[in-house]
Amino acid sequence: MTQGAAEVIELSELRQKLSLGRPLTVKLGVDTTAPVITLGHAVAIRRLAAFQRLGHRAVFLIGDETGRVGDPTGRNEARPQVTDAQVEESVAAFLAQIGVILDLERTEVRRNSEWLRPLGFSGALQLASRYTVARMLEREDFLKRFRENRPIHLHELLYPLMQGYDSVALEADVELGATEQKFNLLVGRHLQREYGQQPQVLVMHPILTGLDGEQKMGKSLGNYVAIDDPPDEMFGKLMSIPDRVIPEYVQLAADRQDAEVQAVRQALADGSQNPRDLKARMAEQTVALYYGAAAARSASERFDATFRERAVPTDAPEISLADGDSRLVPVLVRAGLAQSTSVARRLCAEGAVRCGDEKLTDPDTDLRELVGSTLRVGKHRFLRLQP
Repeated sequence: MTQGAAEVIELSELRQKLSLGRPLTVKLGVDTTAPVITLGHAVAIRRLAAFQRLGHRAVFLIGDETGRVGDPTGRNEARPQVTDAQVEESVAAFLAQIGVILDLERTEVRRNSEWLRPLGFSGALQLASRYTVARMLEREDFLKRFRENRPIHLHELLYPLMQGYDSVALEADVELGATEQKFNLLVGRHLQREYGQQPQVLVMHPILTGLDGEQKMGKSLGNYVAIDDPPDEMFGKLMSIPDRVIPEYVQLAADRQDAEVQAVRQALADGSQNPRDLKARMAEQTVALYYGAAAARSASERFDATFRERAVPTDAPEISLADGDSRLVPVLVRAGLAQSTSVARRLCAEGAVRCGDEKLTDPDTDLRELVGSTLRVGKHRFLRLQP
């Protein structure tokens, strides 16, 4: 349950809780800034699944109310607040995605609006009285903005309290999260003490670097791999990472054991293996987690055929535009190149759909004008358009 964790606060407390002989309440929260579960999120979700397999109460917490504030962690400016429609889109997408990792029948899915909205203004004041501004300004991102005379909005100061109160409402024994969330998670421990509860244990995992090899993988940064990206798309994205982060991806994305991670580090250091081969093995292992070994192997073979030969595969699928709606998004969904309308729209917005050198960013593009052409979706998926 703690293997590969970057930090546990406190391990002795976890041992004590486990000795009680009852299922522990293990909490993992996600925000609703975008309807995507990334490989970065999956690190913690797999840990939640590990607790679940051991018989503990797994709570997948959707931050629909905190999402309206926006997590200020690591931000030099306030996040834009999301709308109710965006929240609901994210909730539906999360539920459609997490089942590949968690046993949904045994997962308790909650929304923090259940307890945060009923608090009201009086309750919010009571909550705010449990923490000081001085302690809040100890946060690195807040302190940096304060010193640089950048705005810190009052609602941002409430975010850690709202997230911390989630732990009080759920009476959490354990909270999972990335190391960057340490301040917020510690607020949860503090508030639980304030409300007379035993503080939760924090099990924190390393942050997965994004595809750019520079910043953390994040939905708002666009440098992510979604766990519902189709196998070919996922494989291709993973092959784009810089060589220096391959060991990190072997550990956190492919979920391999420490010995294999160390072997990859050694191979990169001494040049005993081609980095491209190490990356391809990691990509195949990662795709296999979500789609199985056969699909991962096929994605690897198609990648090789496409990129080594620099050609459109001869077996590229075809679709007849006469069989249904000829607009771009419905065609992508009908052809199986996007699992849902929201995923198809996301691909368009990201500029991932091309015809020749032209990006097709308008989801309502009528493809009848492009009959006979071949669409490229991402870097290595193709679709021939037939009348």
